[in-house]
Amino acid sequence: MTNLTRTIAGRALHPVGLGCMNLSWAYGTPPAHDEAIQLLHCALELGCDHFDTARIYSGGRNEALLGEALKGRRGEVFLASKTGIVVDGPRRGVDCSPATTAQAIDASLQALGTDHIDLYYFHRFDPKVPVAEMAGAMARAIEAGKIGAYGVSEWSARHVEEAHAVHPVAAVQTEYSLWTRNVELAVLETCRRLGIALVAFSPLGRGALSGTLRDPATLEEGDLRTRMPRFQPDNWPHNLALIDRFAALAEEAGMTPAQLALVWLLGRGGHVHAIPGTTRLDHLADNHAAAALTVADEVLKAADALINARTVAGHRYHDAIRPTIDTEEFEPA
Repeated sequence: MTNLTRTIAGRALHPVGLGCMNLSWAYGTPPAHDEAIQLLHCALELGCDHFDTARIYSGGRNEALLGEALKGRRGEVFLASKTGIVVDGPRRGVDCSPATTAQAIDASLQALGTDHIDLYYFHRFDPKVPVAEMAGAMARAIEAGKIGAYGVSEWSARHVEEAHAVHPVAAVQTEYSLWTRNVELAVLETCRRLGIALVAFSPLGRGALSGTLRDPATLEEGDLRTRMPRFQPDNWPHNLALIDRFAALAEEAGMTPAQLALVWLLGRGGHVHAIPGTTRLDHLADNHAAAALTVADEVLKAADALINARTVAGHRYHDAIRPTIDTEEFEPA
């Protein structure tokens, strides 16, 4: 690994990790088992040392996939997982109660085939549980040696600060990209001030910013994007025009659109990390290489002005999901 690193929970990591969700779930048919294992092994060979998963990803099967891929190589990876989102038949919602959290950590340890998880997140904020109780449950798991540190995902700056006062928060994971800027309202600066890593998921706009998706109508049934407003027929043509202009900007800069999107993101602060997901080996290599690229300031400013919260059409989530998001929201236009 080069000296191009950023820190989470005291560990120096390559700033571009790997979001592993789509190896098992969410964006159409996942790759075959052996292909997924191959991609994870290729990530290790590239020097990718931050893998991110969650209990909800295919009902624990994503964790089990990582556990298999990391046999004999566990020490090479900073391993992160999450709990809190419940999808169990008719039982759906958010549960971050201490008892459920403790059970989930044990289940994650078993699925991952490890005696410790480096970073364990609350996947969402649970308004039914006092913040002190949530943070306390994670603190006990740290004391027991089951997890190295804890984080929170899609929490507001106020709740991050509240949890951090109980026990230090190592990372806040949230959606962040050129076209999703909510963290710029408060969370980005709060994390910088408190020395907390900000881990950006969907840094490529759920694949949109890569420029490879031309028509969302071609997405498979069950793909999460089929219900997201930005990919709907009333918003997509406008957004695709922005993406095409962005792709041209990236080409002029001598890189892929995905790489330009990642360079822009990593430039938002030295505490920012990215965990793009992919099922393709070429995209994996391109994403990893983005951390070492440099881009002229005028190009980054042009990208920022082209794709942002004001120019993109449509909300990032559909109505049923929005109530589960605690991160600050922009006022309606």
